[in-house]
Amino acid sequence: MANRQPNIIFIMADDHAAKAISHYGHGLNSTPNIDRLGDEGMRLNHCYVTNSICTPSRAAILTGTYNHVNGVTTLVTGLNNRAPHLGKHLQQVGYRTAMVGKWHLGEGAAHEPTGFDYWSVLPGQGDYFDPVFIGPDGEGREPGYVTDIITDKCLNWLAEGDADQPFFLMCHHKAPHRNFAPHPKNRGMFEGEEITLPDTFDDDYKNRARASRDARMRIRSDFEYEDLGLAQPEGGEEVGVIHMEGKPGRKVPDPDDVSGLVLVDVNTGERFTFDSKQQLDQFKYQRYIKRYLQTVASIDESVGRLLDWLDETGQAENTIVIYTSDQGFFLGEHGWFDKRFMYEESLQMPFLIRYPAAIAPGGICDDLVCNVDFAPTLLTYAGAPVPSYMQGRDFGALLAGQTPPDWRQVVYHRYWMHKDESHNAFAHYGIRNQRYKLIYWYNDALGQPGAFQGDEPPEWEMFDCQEDPLELFNIHDDSAYAGVREEMLAELDSMMDDIGDIPEHR
Repeated sequence: MANRQPNIIFIMADDHAAKAISHYGHGLNSTPNIDRLGDEGMRLNHCYVTNSICTPSRAAILTGTYNHVNGVTTLVTGLNNRAPHLGKHLQQVGYRTAMVGKWHLGEGAAHEPTGFDYWSVLPGQGDYFDPVFIGPDGEGREPGYVTDIITDKCLNWLAEGDADQPFFLMCHHKAPHRNFAPHPKNRGMFEGEEITLPDTFDDDYKNRARASRDARMRIRSDFEYEDLGLAQPEGGEEVGVIHMEGKPGRKVPDPDDVSGLVLVDVNTGERFTFDSKQQLDQFKYQRYIKRYLQTVASIDESVGRLLDWLDETGQAENTIVIYTSDQGFFLGEHGWFDKRFMYEESLQMPFLIRYPAAIAPGGICDDLVCNVDFAPTLLTYAGAPVPSYMQGRDFGALLAGQTPPDWRQVVYHRYWMHKDESHNAFAHYGIRNQRYKLIYWYNDALGQPGAFQGDEPPEWEMFDCQEDPLELFNIHDDSAYAGVREEMLAELDSMMDDIGDIPEHR
């Protein structure tokens, strides 16, 4: 069995923060099935995304290339499905392949999945309940809860396979993407509990770039009613400001005087009133974090079902199982939800991997890895050549507990979608190494689809992630760090030269 090509199950959630996986030790929730992968395999503590937003991250994972190369820079730039990618290369060495769930790399003949023997995907973000799925034969709505349906489709496809042919399954969950709609059976989780606010929930954004102050992703003021499971009343601006033009969703009010505010649970009709602004803020956070974690619970159940199938069919030993997310997510840190930024909670991807035939149980990896490294690593495990166009590097040695002397302990991130309509996140790029992080906010749309031009001047930030893990103090202009700043700038220049990205700071 060990001499065969390994099977591969690649499970990816959408917006699942590492802090919301109990194996990472933050104590927010319990994810026993996902934790099995770390207990029986390895957990990566420093796995990072090269563009913290759904579509570009997915393109980087499939192609092993940075977004300026694969052309998928924003949410509205689709993947050219005629181009080579991981699935196609695995087909060439005998794998049966499938893509199930959230694709989000474009639709129609030019962008729908190719390189997969079976595919059934959600259009765009998809729906949590009774979602539409698209396949080679068209589209149709399917009854049920999306996480359960995706899991059922995956298990059905696995069961239909030839035991002598290796398989590659990409199980891509919609959850826990906003609007965080949990399965009805999980709505009571955390009832009566108060989850502690993050230390930086009341961040005033001093000593940071303008981008942090101008972002529209604050728990206090930027959630829609639907996000918090609240009924949106009829009415105009008195109900809440419009989130996006042309769409009906309005934001939950954020008044200084809360005496007249009444909010209503959309499922139970329970009414909520408030005695203070602080009480309202706490209410919004609790609604958010509990709905988010309740939604995560169904993903953990799904992972358990897939692991049980491997055990029952005797294929666990020779199957690589990966659990990750397309990027990180803010869970109230700095008062935020969402992602996009290069700050740690958004930049870090969870990554747990089990492969009993090659990876010792209980391992922890503290080396830096990027999502462009996923494809070369899986191709190497499969015995396939890594094509020259791929920019990532096989990190199988790290998974074996051996760090190559020339392993580059630095990752590159670039967010292109300047002043996006929803979150007003500014464009930036930068690098992170084992201790420091350098960010250049170039603040220019550069004609990118879905980006909007503004007049914000460029800014630099640098953080000491060891001394300031919460990233509260911008040390870029601190003379005590002048030498570090020059080293980080040189490393940024070198990295951009190596990967062929065009700098804006020179």
